[in-house]
Amino acid sequence: MKIFRNINEINKDKYILCKYFLSSNKTLRDAAWGLSIGQSVGNPNVRNHWETDELFENHSCFVIGDEEELKTKTEGEVTIAFPIVNTDFKTDGMSHLLCQFMGGQMDIDIVKKCHLLKVSFPKHIEEDYFLKPKYGIKGIRKFTNTQNKPLFGGIVKPKIGVNSDILLEMVKEMVEGGINFIKEDEIMSNPACCPIEERVPKIMEYLKDKNVIYAVCINCDPHHVIDRVKRVYELGANAVHINFWSGLGVYKSIRELDLPIFIHFQKSGDKVLTNKSHDYHISWDVICDFAGIMGVDFIHAGMWGGYMSDNEDELRETLKVLHDRGVMPALSCGMHAGLIEAINKRFGIDYMANVGGAIHGHPGGSRSGAKAIKQSIDREYGKEYEIAIKKWGIVE
Repeated sequence: MKIFRNINEINKDKYILCKYFLSSNKTLRDAAWGLSIGQSVGNPNVRNHWETDELFENHSCFVIGDEEELKTKTEGEVTIAFPIVNTDFKTDGMSHLLCQFMGGQMDIDIVKKCHLLKVSFPKHIEEDYFLKPKYGIKGIRKFTNTQNKPLFGGIVKPKIGVNSDILLEMVKEMVEGGINFIKEDEIMSNPACCPIEERVPKIMEYLKDKNVIYAVCINCDPHHVIDRVKRVYELGANAVHINFWSGLGVYKSIRELDLPIFIHFQKSGDKVLTNKSHDYHISWDVICDFAGIMGVDFIHAGMWGGYMSDNEDELRETLKVLHDRGVMPALSCGMHAGLIEAINKRFGIDYMANVGGAIHGHPGGSRSGAKAIKQSIDREYGKEYEIAIKKWGIVE
């Protein structure tokens, strides 16, 4: 059976193309062989009488590349073609796809490094089985009446420990400061001190006549997610915030409910999967692309210039991936008033400046902190902005 093929030898409508960086203690050919066979039909080193030519042709992965050339290398980029017939896209979903893309090759001795760099689905698969954001950048801007400038987002701080009355006062101060979006921190979920059933009705009653998006944290195990989404919607919520540890497939499950509710994807902890120093990792851009086809509206994309700061070129590419999918990127982790202009110059204005510490840590309090960020975004500078600059400075 011919495993190594030219791209023109396969029907691209029948395969998912995954680009990897592979490193091997033998040859790149051996690593690519091990991945393609091991992640489809069976043991890379042992064939059996059940594996017919027809089975191989229909269900085996193929390596897109020249076998002889790959024999001369020990590492490099390789594209593997995964047959779409191996997946029931309607029900297997992202969980099964990731099991194929980044699964058993970690147990294959000849594969010493495996970095998933890019995934390309056939157009008909995207159209038939995946979903675009319900709102995305355009819908978010329309709802918040915010055009031609960054969106202004805020984060509840402290992350946890306040009761619903204090949370309501915090929300009021942020709204009075001119905010467009408020996100509960990913640590919040459903604590006894501030349960969902208590806090959501209070917050949404206050926000009912305001064009502010409030993302309720609903982190939970997958089998509880749908019930929790439905419940917070019944309580008046217009957005949910869920961390990716709940499972990448849950975003698509939420989107399939087709409720009039915004979905925020939180990345905290993603470096376990995406850190480039790891021998095995998934590119963050791949995760962002998956988020787009699962229908999320917002995603914490990264940050530049804060206490977390991504490489400028890499962040620019991440933003392009998200913009192409219509997803609003949130930049957060050290955002402050003195950073807005520098970020605009480097990355444009189609992002959300999501701020926590620089709102609530402002010497004048949370209302003043929100006003400082709003003044920076609007370029209408007042005393709150000046106080913020004295504390955090300006980044050029």
